[in-house]
Amino acid sequence: MKFSVFTASTPDWTPAQAADTLAEQGWDGIEWRIVDDRTADGSSGFWAGNRSTWQFTGIADQVGEIARVTDAAGLEYSGIGGYQPVSDHEGVETMLRVTSGLGARQVRVTMPWYQRERERTGTTYGELFDQTRADLEWAAARAADLGVKALVELHHMTITPSASAALRLVDGLDPEHVGVIHDLGNLVIEGQEDHLAAFELLGPYLAHAHVKNARWVDTGETRADGSRIWRNEWAPLRDGQASVSEYLDALRQHGYDGWVTIEDFSTDLPLAERTADNLAYLRSLVPVTA
Repeated sequence: MKFSVFTASTPDWTPAQAADTLAEQGWDGIEWRIVDDRTADGSSGFWAGNRSTWQFTGIADQVGEIARVTDAAGLEYSGIGGYQPVSDHEGVETMLRVTSGLGARQVRVTMPWYQRERERTGTTYGELFDQTRADLEWAAARAADLGVKALVELHHMTITPSASAALRLVDGLDPEHVGVIHDLGNLVIEGQEDHLAAFELLGPYLAHAHVKNARWVDTGETRADGSRIWRNEWAPLRDGQASVSEYLDALRQHGYDGWVTIEDFSTDLPLAERTADNLAYLRSLVPVTA
């Protein structure tokens, strides 16, 4: 296995700082976040003002600079963390071309959030699923033309929170050009299935692994019916409800030897300490021969 970091989780660093620091720490690769997210006041955060994010607007003109920063640090691309909805054909086309130009091989295209779309448009799950399948078929064809792969992430609240749902969406498409990102932390929130069973179910569509951790905490509040209210939050790799060790064991048992990308949104440690500690932890869990 090779280890990389998704720069959604490195908001305090510029792209050059992210690449140089991760390379110095011994990471194998980087997964660049590409989305428009500048803040008016210049503040930084995971989801807005993230300084190691490349802005989507004008991204085609930044391919050379992304390559320069990545190559200078000696890092590989584990993929590209795109945020373009699969329904946005123009945006997806741009991301596929950028991925091809970088030689990054694979890029995430985002799936619709079911409840959000139902409230906005009244669309049922079945209608939304069918439209998304048509959009993904289009993306797969364009990915094939460009020699890259479009990735569907297992993500809570979307139409693909689980491996079973994702397989239903991608089944029958060419796994050379469409794949699934299995995400350990997201599954704590929604979509959890036995890891090995999920990997076997996805088969050739298992293209990438994201690792973070999460936990459910008691809010101390109750509903009108007296039932307790819980909320989810991100947690350090060792402290969440999912076992990273068991997850990596299941990946190895399945024969997966690809990228494992960390996107740790916990804040218990300062950023540089967090990334260094995460790599040390991962390496302690994976035999040298893996």
